[in-house]
Order: sequence, then structure tokens, then C-alpha cells
Amino acid sequence: MLLHDTAIVFGRYARQTLRSPFQIFFGTLMPLLYLFLFGPLLTGLPLGRSGDSWQILVPGLLLQLGLFGASFAGFSIIMEKNWGVLERMRVTPVSRLGLLLGRLLRDASLFVFQAVLLVLAALAMGLRAPLGGILIGFAFVALLTFSLASLSYALALKLRTPQEFGPAINTLAMPAMLLSGLMLPMALAPGWLDVLSHLMPFRYLVDAVRDAYVGQYTSSGMLYGVLVAVGLTALSVTIGTRTFQKA
Repeated sequence: MLLHDTAIVFGRYARQTLRSPFQIFFGTLMPLLYLFLFGPLLTGLPLGRSGDSWQILVPGLLLQLGLFGASFAGFSIIMEKNWGVLERMRVTPVSRLGLLLGRLLRDASLFVFQAVLLVLAALAMGLRAPLGGILIGFAFVALLTFSLASLSYALALKLRTPQEFGPAINTLAMPAMLLSGLMLPMALAPGWLDVLSHLMPFRYLVDAVRDAYVGQYTSSGMLYGVLVAVGLTALSVTIGTRTFQKA
């Protein structure tokens, strides 16, 4: 029953996404701009860890894609709530968890597809990374999407308007980006900032994907990244499900 409900909700939102190619490709614009305009500036610079500049920058851009894209997923819930769509869906026999998981699967599929486009562009720019590392990067994008989209939907159900939602997300997402070392490794930061960044769970995901891109699949960074990603996903989906059930 849950799988059936999830598939129905996923199909509904997947069809909406496919009817809007602008949404599919526009989401990759900011990471692509960083790739084309910022990436060449790092070539040949000592960045404080193993791997060339592309193996350091591209993992950060992949997770930036998931961070900002999934964080703003709740906008759609606010619109559906205001238009009465969400209320009509709730009175159907579809399970509350199915309502959430269907959306999350659509979001994860969208951002992984955008991540593939980003990696293809990076390969053309000079990225060289093992296939296993690239696939692991896509898996982390999917897990990050599940986590942040769940929390985004939960927050959106608590707020009334996009004017409230947008500033709230920006206030949370910007420090997360700066403290996670998405653009540059935190090894380059002053000691106090490096210590502070360890309180940000996204840093462990970034470090894990960077290890994967240089073939270090059994490093401590990879272990911490997997544990944080799985734990964050489980916690976030639980919060999102309970919020859907109570709303």
C-alpha cells in the first residue's frame, strides 16, 4: 500500500516536472557558473588536501546543488496549501508517509539528474575522477536531498506565506554553505573557523565526496560522511513524516 501510494504521488509530481524543462535545467545554472567562472581560478593553487582543483571543487558544487535546491522545495507545499490542493490530497486514502516520500523521490531524481549534467560539464572542463567516486557523489546528493527536502516541507507546513519561508531558508542555508567548505576546503581556514565548521554536518558529506573523487573509499572521512548522511536522512524523514501527520 505504501509503495503504491508513493508511486502515485511520485508520478504526479514527476509529470509536473517534466512539463517544466525550465525548472530542470535552471537549477544547475548557479553551480555551472561557479564551475566555468570560479573553477579555472583554482588551477594550480595549493588547496590543502589530496586531489586537483576539479576534484575538490566539483564535489562541493554537487552538494551545493542539493543544499540550495532541496532547501527551497517547501515553496511548492506553501502554494498547494494556499490553493487547497494539499487539503484535498489529505482527504484521500493515500498515506501521509506516501505523500511525503513521493515528493522526496521526485526531488531526489531531479537533483541527481542535474548533478549528472554538472559532472558531464566538469569532465569537459578537465575533471578526472574514478567512476565509483562519481557514483558515490550522486548517492550523497540523493541522501542530502531527502534530508533537506523533508525539513523544508516540514518548515513550509508551519509557515503561511513564501515571504516568511524564503528569508528563513536563506538564514539557514547561507551559514551552512560557508561553514561546510563547499567552495574551498576548510583546511585553508583559520583554526577557530575550522573547529566551528566541524559542528556543521554538511562538512562531513563534502569531505566524504572529495575522498571518493580521489579513490579513497575506506578513509575516516568517508566513514563519517556515510554515518552523518544516513543519520541525518533518517532524522529528517521522521520529522517530515510526523509534521505531515499532525498538520
